[in-house]
Parts: sequence; C-alpha cells; structure tokens
Amino acid sequence: MKQIIMIFFLALVLQAQSLDEIISNALAKSPSLEAMNERILAHKAYTNTADNLSNPELLILTNTIDSSEPMKQDSISFKQKLPYFGKLDASKKLSIAQDEVLVLNLESSKARLVYLLKSQAYTIWELEKVYKIICDYEELTKHNIDLYESYTSTSDNQHMGIMSAELALSDLRIQKSLLLSKIAASYAQLSYLSAQEITEIDYLTLKIEGIEGRSLLNKGLQDNPELLVKQKELEEKEARFTSVDLDKYPDVSLVAGYSYRENYDNFSSFGLGLSLPIYGSEDVKSEEARRAVLQTKALKEDTRLAIQAKFQMTYAQMKSAYETYHIINDQALPQLDHMFELINASVSAGGDLFKYIDILIQKLKLEQKSINAIANYNRAQAKIQALKGEIK
Repeated sequence: MKQIIMIFFLALVLQAQSLDEIISNALAKSPSLEAMNERILAHKAYTNTADNLSNPELLILTNTIDSSEPMKQDSISFKQKLPYFGKLDASKKLSIAQDEVLVLNLESSKARLVYLLKSQAYTIWELEKVYKIICDYEELTKHNIDLYESYTSTSDNQHMGIMSAELALSDLRIQKSLLLSKIAASYAQLSYLSAQEITEIDYLTLKIEGIEGRSLLNKGLQDNPELLVKQKELEEKEARFTSVDLDKYPDVSLVAGYSYRENYDNFSSFGLGLSLPIYGSEDVKSEEARRAVLQTKALKEDTRLAIQAKFQMTYAQMKSAYETYHIINDQALPQLDHMFELINASVSAGGDLFKYIDILIQKLKLEQKSINAIANYNRAQAKIQALKGEIK
C-alpha cells in the first residue's frame, strides 16, 4: 500500500512542472516539430547530392544479322549527360535555399507553440484564480447569512434578504461548476500542446509590470519568424528562377561505345549528343518562375504589413489591460472595500442584506476583471514575444 501511495505521489510530482519546464519539454517532444525536423534532415541529405551529375546510361545492343556479314555486331555503349555551365551550381543553391525555408518554418512553429503554451497556461492561472476568489466569496456569504439569521428576527423583509443571499450562493456555485469544466478543458489542451500529461503548473505567478514604449517593443519585429520565412521563400523562388532559366540552354551528352564482330575487326565509336529546346516550353517555365518571384515579393510585403498590424493591435490590448488593472486596483477597489467594510458590519448587526449582496457582487466582478486584466496583459506580452521570434 505504501508503495502505491509513493508511486502516486511521484506521478503527481512529475506532472507538476513549471511553465519553463513545460515549454522546454514541449519543444523537445512535440510530434509536429519532430516531423518537421525529420523533413529537414531528409532534405539536407538530398542537398548533399544536388550538384551531382545525373546517372550515366549503359546500353548493350546486338542484331540478328548472320555472323558472316560485316554488319553483324554486338556493342556496348556508355552515355553521360553534362549539364550546361552553371546548372549544377544553380541546383545546389536552390536546394540550400529550400533547406533554409524548412529550418525557418521550424523556428516559426516553435515560436507559435511557445506562445500557445504560454497563453494556455495564463488562461489556467486566470481560471484558477477566479475559482479561488469565488470559493472565498461563497464562504463569506454563508458566514454572513448565518450571522444575519442569528441576530435578526424572521420578518418577511429579512426573509427576502436571506433568499436573495441564497440565490447569490447558487449563482456562485454555478460559476464554480463552469470554471471547473473550463479548467479541465484548458489542462487537456495544454497537455496536447506539450505532448505530455499536465495536471498542475508550479510556480506560475503573473503580475503587471511597467509597460514599455511602442517604439522599443517594435524594434524586434525584423526578426519575426514569418517575415524571415517569406524572405527565404523569396530567395528560394529567385534560385528556382535562375535554375529554370538555365534550362533554355542545351545540355551536352558524351557517348562512347565498343562493337564486337566475330569475323571482322572490332571498333570503337565516340559521339556527342545535344538537347534542343526548340518548342518554347522552357520559356514558359522561366516566365512562370519569374512571376512566382514577383508574387512572393508581394506576399512578403503583405506579411510585413500584417505583422505591423498584429503588433499595433496587441500593444493596444496590453496597454488597455495595464490601464484597466490600475483603474480597478488604484481607484475602484479601495472605494468599494470601504463600502464593503461598512455594509459587512451592518449585516452583522442585522442590517440590510440586500445591499450587502449587491456590494459583494460588485466587488467580485471587479476582482474578476482585475485578474482578467493581468492575464490579458501577459497574453499580449507573450504575443509580442512571439512576433519577435522568442522561444523562451
């Protein structure tokens, strides 16, 4: 029995990790990232052979003429295609550019995964904080109902106050049930994202610090993973255009053979082969590749504008959360706390329970909004970090 308890305890300890540990493990174990990494390794192997010559051809021929005839022969020939000058280098550069696109796509996916993990963890923190506050308010309301019942008679008006408080308790219980469902769903999503079972997050403390200036935060956007991917895709399209454009020039094939004749002299033969791009297909493909370069340039500019817009929106959200938090905690809550102390004392002496419930609900909503502001601030901060390509 002790061994079972110890195993269960160790399992809980292993499952409870800090957010940094969750992120680190997710980056190492994510199946989608592993698949991308395997694709990179496979393509790198291809890149190593991208400037190799094509395989030679070996031909063995014979004919059915009688051996007494001079034309009777058995021959073997070797053919090697030699690409036009620069084609192999262009093929190598294209493959290297494709490698770089794959690598940057992996880095972009890592940054997005880290953002999703942080966002989900902050949502769990928010839900658990709200759940704890509701539990506290539930206990406080029960306590004041008991006090109210012990200090007052059961007149109709007082009875209505108790019923109102009971309804408020029912609403708090409903909120708790919904929150528990959302918390379970959030942990399931976090477990999926991190590729491991997560039931608890250790040492996660969120707060609102000073907000940095927009221009300072904006400086890191040149390292945005999506923008870097588009730049490498542009370089890849340019390399492809160069490679395709060279196809307009003919390749040369070297041919060497040896013929055996039973009753006559054997002989060797040598020759050259030349591809003739005379039907215009290469021009069409070259134009298509050139248009792809122009298209990618436009998409890169569109991505840059989209990133700037995302940054502006996210910064506005972070600033709004910062201001909301300070309005609630520096202005609204101190005033409400004073009112709450007065009405709480009044209820204890048999005062109006309706007013108490009203102020209690107002205070609960303000504290929920304060928690929401902290979570929104940190989610926005994580989004800006993702836009800057950070993976920590």
